[in-house]
Amino acid sequence: MKLITWNCQGAFRKKADAILKLLPDILIVQECEHLNKLDSLNLNHNDSFWYSDSDRKGIAIFTFSDYKIELLPQFNPEFRFVLPLRIYNDEKSFTLFAIWAMNNKENRVARYIGQVWFAINYYYKIFNSSTLLIGDFNSNKIWDYKDRVGSHSDVVNKLYENNIHSVYHKMNNEEQGKETQPTFYLQRKLEKPYHIDYVFASNKLLDSIKRIEVGKSSDWLGISDHMPIIVELDL
Repeated sequence: MKLITWNCQGAFRKKADAILKLLPDILIVQECEHLNKLDSLNLNHNDSFWYSDSDRKGIAIFTFSDYKIELLPQFNPEFRFVLPLRIYNDEKSFTLFAIWAMNNKENRVARYIGQVWFAINYYYKIFNSSTLLIGDFNSNKIWDYKDRVGSHSDVVNKLYENNIHSVYHKMNNEEQGKETQPTFYLQRKLEKPYHIDYVFASNKLLDSIKRIEVGKSSDWLGISDHMPIIVELDL
């Protein structure tokens, strides 16, 4: 199974071909327009789900194999774009949290990584041995000094307590905050690289991961400020 997360920086309908060439089984797209604007595309997908708290950009999930998508009843819109989903077919099922950590003008402590911090403290009771948290966290350990509730390291440690770990850091033997492969280039400038997109997996799924890959700037910077993250699992 191949999972891909990608913040497309809007206008997914104009960029879909580039990511679909990677042949994902499950695709998570941040900053995606409403699905009704994609009707002209031949996505050839099996199932889809889109969520936003406005009529504009949101987060979309597509499946391209026999997997289906179900929003879990525990979903709390207070946490905006942290979506607890069940991904399943007739034989297998796992929990996937699709994430797009956003600003929050009404509640500053709940913006960006603070949003994720509050969400995981709310949802941790439904974490299980087959759980993934995947997406744009808009965060890195290098910003831990900022005055906020729930730093990046707080989130990493809370997930660790629940036997959930960053796939990139495990597979590449790198430390948080010292990543060598950027997932984001501010203003699409090569001199402003950051690692802010992640895949976290519970122990059971972590053992099944065959590889993780971060897209190259030479392939993606022309259409988005984010690089896709590709994860392959043997379920």
